[in-house]
Amino acid sequence: MIINLSETNSLVGEWMSEIRDEVTQTDRMRFRRNLERLGEVASYEISKTLTYVDKEVQTPLGTATCGVLKQQPVLGTILRAGLALHQGLVNYFDKADHAYISAYRKHNRDGSFEISLEYVSCPPLDGQVLILSDPMLATGASLVKTIDHLAEFGKPAHIHIVTAIACTIGIEYVQRNADANISIWAGDIDDELTAKGYIVPGLGDAGDLAFGTKVQQ
Repeated sequence: MIINLSETNSLVGEWMSEIRDEVTQTDRMRFRRNLERLGEVASYEISKTLTYVDKEVQTPLGTATCGVLKQQPVLGTILRAGLALHQGLVNYFDKADHAYISAYRKHNRDGSFEISLEYVSCPPLDGQVLILSDPMLATGASLVKTIDHLAEFGKPAHIHIVTAIACTIGIEYVQRNADANISIWAGDIDDELTAKGYIVPGLGDAGDLAFGTKVQQ
């Protein structure tokens, strides 16, 4: 299931315009907050797909029956770029366990790159719903490698990928290569990918815009 949150007019379009705008996105705090807002909206939409049970709650005047989550999801993010988007998920799924994965592009002199995984902290995943956040789904290689590695911690019942911008090429790569039940929730979807694996028109480097320019290694 692929969900483009910009297909229907909503405040998501407003936030995406600021996230993409080369002037507005230089306001680092606003850029992070817009990613956080996107994570909050995605959380609400994903919550509609989860399983609920009835719970009786005693009020000052009587008893009310409320639908509550049968099981909390696990929230995972790819460091460092995913932290702001992850915070939006945390704001809504505030009782969830967390997974953190360090996955990044290790560039070679010829312009090619490899996906390097150097750190993973993860709770048990067997039978869980995993919500994995990464602001840019470009080639899809880092997400597939992450999902494959997380299999060591158990097999999730379902994986929801939350991203600000996804590329159709990356979406297709994830669908072909990830051995999991997956839904992708994107703030918007672009069709073009450069030879170096950057989304066009995209927004630039989400990690650098949120947290500062890094030294390439």
